[in-house]
Amino acid sequence: MLHRVEGIVIRSMDYGEGNAIITLCTENAGKVGVLVRGAKKVRSRHAALIQLFTVGEFVFFRNNGGLGTLNAGEITQSHHPLREDLVKAAYSSYACELLDRVLHDEETGSFWFRQLTACLNALEEDKEPGVIINIFEMKLLQAAGYAPELDTCVICGSQKPDDQLLISPRLGGVLCRSCKHQDPPALTISPRALKLLRLFAALDLTRLGNVDVKEGTRLELKKIMRSFMDVQLGLRLKSQNFLDQLDKYEI
Repeated sequence: MLHRVEGIVIRSMDYGEGNAIITLCTENAGKVGVLVRGAKKVRSRHAALIQLFTVGEFVFFRNNGGLGTLNAGEITQSHHPLREDLVKAAYSSYACELLDRVLHDEETGSFWFRQLTACLNALEEDKEPGVIINIFEMKLLQAAGYAPELDTCVICGSQKPDDQLLISPRLGGVLCRSCKHQDPPALTISPRALKLLRLFAALDLTRLGNVDVKEGTRLELKKIMRSFMDVQLGLRLKSQNFLDQLDKYEI
């Protein structure tokens, strides 16, 4: 059966002699794997279609599910600037790999196509990459069923003033100081960072405006969200390792 979809290339790998297999996050068909024959050969008309972050219209044959075979394609947005810049490429790769690893094929759809589109556009527009990714991580935690509790203590259910709260990635949310013994390694969190986490939880990336977060708060948010991702999802991503290297050498 012939399928026509709008999609974003979130994974691309070599396959056989000169071929490639791409994974698309599509508008209406979830995640789709497509074989692109001859894509790695010199002068291939499909070479540009297999590049990460490429947005386009893809026409492919597929019978009874499984891998499709590309028949034709047209690029609508290349996102070339994301591949040219090392930092942008690292964050964009992380967003794509994270979506690919966290969500099953049938769980993706128009919502995630729009969220990823907004994420990549924001990164290309030079908005603060760390904050963009933190919002994207929050959306994925929610989708995976690990949305943090940010309003009441996860142990006793009390609602304390923000300056009296800690946050526990292991327990999945904020912790009042009376319950700190339930998780001694719980992280301190500033009222400003907590308010931003609540905003991230409620925000749709497609409605994101200008991002202006002080460096200290950005670092705090990064530490907290990394802890949640490590503890709740436990993924080991190649793109995350590369981001860690960027941080190490302050590139």
